[in-house]
Amino acid sequence: MKETNIIVPGIKYIGADDIDLNLFEGQYIVPEGITYNSYFIDDEKIAILDTIDERKTDEWIANVERELNGRTPDYLIVHHMEPDHAANIRLLMEKFPTLTAVCSQKAVALMQRFFDTDFSGRIQVVKEGDTLSTGNHTLQFFMAPMIHWPEVMVSYEQSEKILFSADAFGKFGAYSQTSDGSKGVGSMWGATEEWACEARRYYFNIVGKYGAMVQNLLKKLNGLDIQYICPLHGPILHDDLPYFVNLYNTWSSYTPENKGIFIAYSSLHGNTEKAALKLAEIIKEQSDVKVSVADLRTDDMAEAIEDAFRYDRLVVAAPTYDGGLMPVMNDFIHHLAIKAYQNRTVAIIENGSWAPMAGKKMHEAFEAMKGITIVEPIVTIESTVKAKTIADLKALATQLIEHA
Repeated sequence: MKETNIIVPGIKYIGADDIDLNLFEGQYIVPEGITYNSYFIDDEKIAILDTIDERKTDEWIANVERELNGRTPDYLIVHHMEPDHAANIRLLMEKFPTLTAVCSQKAVALMQRFFDTDFSGRIQVVKEGDTLSTGNHTLQFFMAPMIHWPEVMVSYEQSEKILFSADAFGKFGAYSQTSDGSKGVGSMWGATEEWACEARRYYFNIVGKYGAMVQNLLKKLNGLDIQYICPLHGPILHDDLPYFVNLYNTWSSYTPENKGIFIAYSSLHGNTEKAALKLAEIIKEQSDVKVSVADLRTDDMAEAIEDAFRYDRLVVAAPTYDGGLMPVMNDFIHHLAIKAYQNRTVAIIENGSWAPMAGKKMHEAFEAMKGITIVEPIVTIESTVKAKTIADLKALATQLIEHA
């Protein structure tokens, strides 16, 4: 454990860092690792809030046993059944035969599916607004379906005003890998700027499709006096809570966070790349608009998705390939579609040597998305960047700048 695992008197952190994980959810790089958060309420009745991933079972069990100090826990609060938070439910239930699992109704079926074990008689199902007292602490439960699984709930500890938010307000990054590395009480355990970057990448790639459900949850929680937010990944939030809540409101309402232009490109032989980079250069010469550029062949796809949602304008540039799109661009646009990309301005650059089709395919894909304004016309590169191409890029840059 770090310097202290006490959040407030009687409520402690008992999770673990994972700095050796290659891919989170089998698809997202986590160069700074990930935290699997779990919490402990030490009261007349003892409650453990969520288990963690099986990769860190031994460390977590050691944390649990240290806090129990020979005692027996009364409740296991199950906010979310995804394996990185629920892998050790059966282990804990078998280790402590009198333990009661507290969860939503939909979590009951998932327990059966994951563990093939009948815990009937040992499960307390809670519904919207129900409360559970442990003595000096009272948890109130709010259902949060599809953030980002159907069984999810969050809980609000009424005396200390702590929101246990499940995967909401989570981020990539392990405590031990942050620039600060400390976990001091009264801090957010990391700089605000540091939180936003990896929290944004986490949100749009994992929760992004379910913005309407996040909006519903934010409305439910609006009347609560929240002093701490304890998510299942990432740091505990305490200082400047409106900053974090406002960002979540922006993200989940599909409102661009920043004015700017994100250029995402793929290129077979370097010619489409030259056009994309030239466009970025022209925009910077003509304005002070923020420009971000990603090479989809080599850059992190999840970060590209993050930037597409972050800025209000997007440019996609790709060559025709097998009568359609270069696969990596097709994958990028597919990711945007399944994450409910909307309310943005999009410009298209295509390349083709005999029968250009990339522009048509990209146009059709973005037309099918909600609230997308497509800048016309499509810029077509005929094999290589020529004087006409540069003239077309200058005209496109002017239109993009004016769309601010």
